[in-house]
Order: sequence, then C-alpha cells, then structure tokens
Amino acid sequence: MSRPFVSVLIDTYNHEHFIEQAIVSVLEQDVSPAEMEVIVVDDGSTDNTSAIVRKFAPRVRYLFKNNGGQASAFNAGIPEMRGEIASFLDGDDWWAPGKLRAALEQLEKFPGVGSVGHGQYEVYPDNRPCGMVVPDKIYRLHLADPASALLFAHLAGFLGTSKITIRKALLDRILPIPEELVIEADEYIFTLAPALADAIVLDRPLFYYRFHRGNLFQFAANDPVRFRRKYNVLAALLRTLPLRLAEFGVSPEVIRKMLEPRWAEAERIRLSLDGGWPWQTFRVERASYRMSYKDVGLRYRAFQAIVLGLTLALPPRTFYRLRQWYTAKGLRRLRGWAGEPASAIPVIEQRPRAELGR
Repeated sequence: MSRPFVSVLIDTYNHEHFIEQAIVSVLEQDVSPAEMEVIVVDDGSTDNTSAIVRKFAPRVRYLFKNNGGQASAFNAGIPEMRGEIASFLDGDDWWAPGKLRAALEQLEKFPGVGSVGHGQYEVYPDNRPCGMVVPDKIYRLHLADPASALLFAHLAGFLGTSKITIRKALLDRILPIPEELVIEADEYIFTLAPALADAIVLDRPLFYYRFHRGNLFQFAANDPVRFRRKYNVLAALLRTLPLRLAEFGVSPEVIRKMLEPRWAEAERIRLSLDGGWPWQTFRVERASYRMSYKDVGLRYRAFQAIVLGLTLALPPRTFYRLRQWYTAKGLRRLRGWAGEPASAIPVIEQRPRAELGR
C-alpha cells in the first residue's frame, strides 16, 4: 500500500531559538518530499522566526498572520493542508526519528482509527533531558460508554499538538475551532476526534517537549495572568465541547464523564483566583479524589477525611494557598503513614534521567 500524502503543520510564535530544530526534525522523518508537505503558521512573531523559516523554502511553506493564539493559527493553517493525513508540531518542540512512520503505520493498519498519539521526552531549554512520560501500554480509545470516556479523559494528553496525527477528513468536520482558545486549541481537536473515529495511543516517546519561560501552555499559581488565561480556556472548552460532542452523537452521560476532570481543574483555578464557598471546594476535591484513586485503604481514607474537613473549614483561596505551600515544600512525604492508594489513572512511567537519550 502506498503511503498517504501527509501535511505537517508547525504553529509558532517567537520561537527563533527553537524553530529550526523543529523544522529539521520534520524534514528528516522517513517520508519522501514527494509524499509530505510542511506548513509553518507564524502567529505574529516579532523576533527572527520569519527569516529562519524562509531559509527552508521551497520545502517549507510559510504563512504569517497577526497574533491571535493557537486556535486562530490552526484555523488559518488547516484549510491549507492538502494531505489525506495531518500531523502537528509546536514550534518549540521537535520530533524523534521515526515518529511520523509509526503514526502512519497505525492509520494504514487500522482503517477504523482516526487519530494516533504517543508519549514524550521532556527536556530543559538547552535540550538536557529531564524526564519521559509514556502510557503503560498501547490503548485504543473510544467514547462508547462512560468507563471508556473516563479512560480517554485520563489519556487524552497523549494526543496533544506535537503528538497527534489525524485523518484530514476528521479535521474538516471539526473545524472551526473557537478562537478564544488562545492555548490548548489542540484539546478541542483531540476531544472531538474520538467521537468520529477511534484513537490509538502508542506506548513510545516520539517527540521532545521543551520546558522554557516562553512556553504559553505552562502556567503557575503565582502567575495570576497565566492562571486566569488557563481558566478562561478551560471555561471555553467546557462551554463549547458538549454541544459539538452531542452533535456527533455522544450521549450526555459519556460527555459528563469525559469532561469531569476538566471541570474539576477549572473549578480549582476559579476558587483559587476568585474564592467561593467552602462547600464548593469540598465538592471539587471529593470529585477529584473519586476520579483519581481506587482500592483505598482505611488509613488513606482517614487522611482524605482530614483534607476534606479542611475544605469545609477554610475559605477556598486559603485552602488552595495551603495546598500549594504543601506541594512546594515537598511535604507529601509526611503522609507516609496513610499509605499510597492505587491510582485509577492508567500507569504512566516517568523514568529517571539516566535512562533518557536524545
């Protein structure tokens, strides 16, 4: 079988220090130039990104637009893709050798699969390794029932921008992406995609995710601007996704189950920023606890009862400041007496640096 024609879209914004490595990692994939096109969508960079990208013409097509965020970049670039298969890469990340071939093989082998994701290496700004995150096995994901929907919710991050390879026909049905998703526009795509066709997540790290100060996805509780932006995007996803999922035939129960972790995350941020009622903190933390753990022993139940008691005794902002302090100080070790419950989330390996390689 001949390999499908592939379109690769690289979205970038002020990535002059990283964009060349991203482009080279795509051009060095084991796919011939005749079978692959590469499009870089520049979301209004004000640095030297443009000059660097233009060096790769005509192998790489460069599209410049005014700054508007990731959704606007996708909405501008996806209609330009001519391939049967689409793959994505953020301009500050790069692909591992063999990434594209591994994804294409799955799509060729399983016609009923619409998208493929995988694990990742994690690196510091200077490319030094700092971790690796992969699922414990290969998963085939769908939204046929609530249990499968919750499994998808836990593994959906393996279908993010630099990981997902997807049939273009699915993208055409998903567009347009709400432009208020200035970050995490990929979540709109990978949440809707399995409503149209199954997704596969490979248990291999096939791209490098770079942590750096300019990373627009990363946020911290002590950065209220980024924290607020994260909340606004989560709120937009929770407002827009249920309607589209229902349009694609997903049941209300499945929709609720798959979006429940995102609801909990959004509520935690809202309560941290704006405050609220202690019962709201209790509701969120109890739901997160139930989603995260199974086979919980008596001692851990006692520990969790103490935590939930604090949610009712403290104002939400005070509770989450205390929680942030507890995490920052590494005090989790003090709860050793309670034991560690079994996680309800599929095992994800984070291997030590000694096992990592470029």
